[in-house]
Amino acid sequence: MTSYTHGHAEPVLRSHRWRTAENSAAYLLPHLRPGQRLLDVGSGPGTLTADLAALVAPGEVTALEATPDALGLTAAELERRGIRADLVVGDVHDLPFPDDAFDVVHAHQVLQHVADPVGALRELRRVCRPGGLVAVRDADYAGFTWWPRDPGLDTWLRLYDDAARANGGEPDAGRRLLGWARAAGFPDPAATASTWCFATPEDREYWGGMWAERIVGSALADQLVAEGRCTPADLAAMAAAWRRWTADPDGWFVVLHGEVLAHP
Repeated sequence: MTSYTHGHAEPVLRSHRWRTAENSAAYLLPHLRPGQRLLDVGSGPGTLTADLAALVAPGEVTALEATPDALGLTAAELERRGIRADLVVGDVHDLPFPDDAFDVVHAHQVLQHVADPVGALRELRRVCRPGGLVAVRDADYAGFTWWPRDPGLDTWLRLYDDAARANGGEPDAGRRLLGWARAAGFPDPAATASTWCFATPEDREYWGGMWAERIVGSALADQLVAEGRCTPADLAAMAAAWRRWTADPDGWFVVLHGEVLAHP
């Protein structure tokens, strides 16, 4: 795992807790069945893990995170919802599981942050049983689009890309998933795409308000200033751009995701 660009500040966690199986794993849902053994890699605050666990119950679910603190976030959500799962700290490049251990292996917004996405996919393939399914979904930042245009948001995207790549990640992972899966040895990976669209006043308040806070108070903000990529005043200007977008009744923002379903 690279240095995690987003960190775990409150506005980051708020955005992650918004994720559900319906808005973030719809491509996988038709393939889930009760009784399957499922591994959720990069489980974060656990909302997706909990949703997927409910769909495969009474199947066994394992959640993996890179640090004990991150795994604690998963544990808290699962406990809140009364869902039992195995909780494991580990590295996606070297998964602590035997071969063929799971029916379904899921990773949402993970491969964009790892040092070796092809190697990580090889590990996901290794722990998935023959006939099982690996499901990966990642954003593609170069595919983000919005209206109205604002130089402050252009600067935000450029600086995020710079920071993510400095940390060893690939912010445009979505478009690369198919090629990475083929390089990892999956014989016939199936690629699709889907989006999040933020256009209602409520959605703009969530997305724009979250980023207005996140760009001045998160690991990303700290990194940008520490590396000399911008000043605190620049961060404040980007936050103001997010607030302008949020308040604009014409405001529209689309987040593009690449998706791959692949059998080992």
